[in-house]
Amino acid sequence: MKSSKIVTLAGCLALATASLAQKVKEKDVPSAVEIALKSKYPGAAKVTWEKEKGNFDANWGGRSGEDMSVMFTPTGAFIEQVEALQPNALPAPALIYIKKAMGNVKIKETGRVTDAVGKITYEAEIKHKELIFDAEGKLVKIEK
Repeated sequence: MKSSKIVTLAGCLALATASLAQKVKEKDVPSAVEIALKSKYPGAAKVTWEKEKGNFDANWGGRSGEDMSVMFTPTGAFIEQVEALQPNALPAPALIYIKKAMGNVKIKETGRVTDAVGKITYEAEIKHKELIFDAEGKLVKIEK
């Protein structure tokens, strides 16, 4: 009985891990994606790659190596870019919402997201949740 619980737990962990972004070696990135990155971001250097939901995420810049993140489809179509921000660079209404709704919590990561049509949103990671705000700082949704 005990071993079946362990097997079940191991299976659940494997599924959970598979759903997260997975590191990808540069040689495994489709050439269309590499060409799209070099065309759109010629200054990108020391790029690391991840695969998330079938798409390819390029990360580079800053101390963390992830100050800029860009996602492409396997055919090289641009999906979005996320530029890391300091938490105080979020729009004021977003900061006010976070303080009122969550108190004095630590904001783990923040970013400015620009999608393929130029729409800007902001994201803030707090307590294993991602808060998404529109360009003016109004809360759009909370993802877990």
